[in-house]
Amino acid sequence: MPSQPLDALRLAVMQEWLPLGLAVVDRARRGGVGSVVEGFTQAEDPLDQLRQEGEPAARQLRDSLDRLQPGLGNPVMTVQVRDLEQPPAEGDLQGALARIGERLTLLEQRLGAEP
Repeated sequence: MPSQPLDALRLAVMQEWLPLGLAVVDRARRGGVGSVVEGFTQAEDPLDQLRQEGEPAARQLRDSLDRLQPGLGNPVMTVQVRDLEQPPAEGDLQGALARIGERLTLLEQRLGAEP
């Protein structure tokens, strides 16, 4: 159980904060601090915009980390598996096949009767 909070933190960092950080670093590299501040002051939702800007670079970094060690860059998400009840069957297989055969015969008759 102790690894679940760490896995959740790593997942959040890789999917939410890595793109944001890479976008900030890219803006700082291209336009300096003014460009970074501009990103926070001029956008309606600055964090979302920066995440979108940094997502391609973050995806490349995560893929590179995955090539190094699978699951490192794109962490495996835990899932809950449960059985779903099967819907009640509409008769047995033989009955379904008989109905299909009857419908095919009817279709062939109708197609043969038309000019």
